[in-house]
Amino acid sequence: MKAGSRRAIFIDRDGTLILDKDYLHKPEEVRFIDGAIHALKRASDAGFVIIMVTNQSGVGRGYFTLDDVENVHAYIIRELARENVSLLEIYVAPEAPEAPSRGRKPSPQFLFDARDAHGIDLSRSYMVGDKLIDLECGWNAGVRKSILVRTGYGKNVESMEASKLRDAIVADDINAAVDWILNE
Repeated sequence: MKAGSRRAIFIDRDGTLILDKDYLHKPEEVRFIDGAIHALKRASDAGFVIIMVTNQSGVGRGYFTLDDVENVHAYIIRELARENVSLLEIYVAPEAPEAPSRGRKPSPQFLFDARDAHGIDLSRSYMVGDKLIDLECGWNAGVRKSILVRTGYGKNVESMEASKLRDAIVADDINAAVDWILNE
């Protein structure tokens, strides 16, 4: 399936949807960013599909397994479902940063995969994350806008990488990012 008419919000996981904890790999350690689930519910109710795109280099570094990542994601899916929110897809790049990777952000490959598999119109979709590589992933895929959240690493990125933020939108958190998207 080629580009379609569905609009998506692509979200990073750690520091965007959930609190960033170095190499999180246990479901019991997951803590959602305040307002994140409600924000995704509002986006979903407005007709967006939600797709998570996450680099999980802890797998490639040997710190934990892909099964650990899947257990964390199963927990996230269950918690979202309690509020009638679902993720259309979760894309995981488990490789270490120096290893060859098809989809590790800033590669846009997973966004292209979502476009092809789910009929996503990237020009009407958004990428939300707390790192420059998240924004670059969106830019590389041709999304409408990449949004930096100030949660996770975002505040640091905003101050240290200001010259690289090009036309990114900067929002306090995912809730504010969704506000911006829905008001655009």
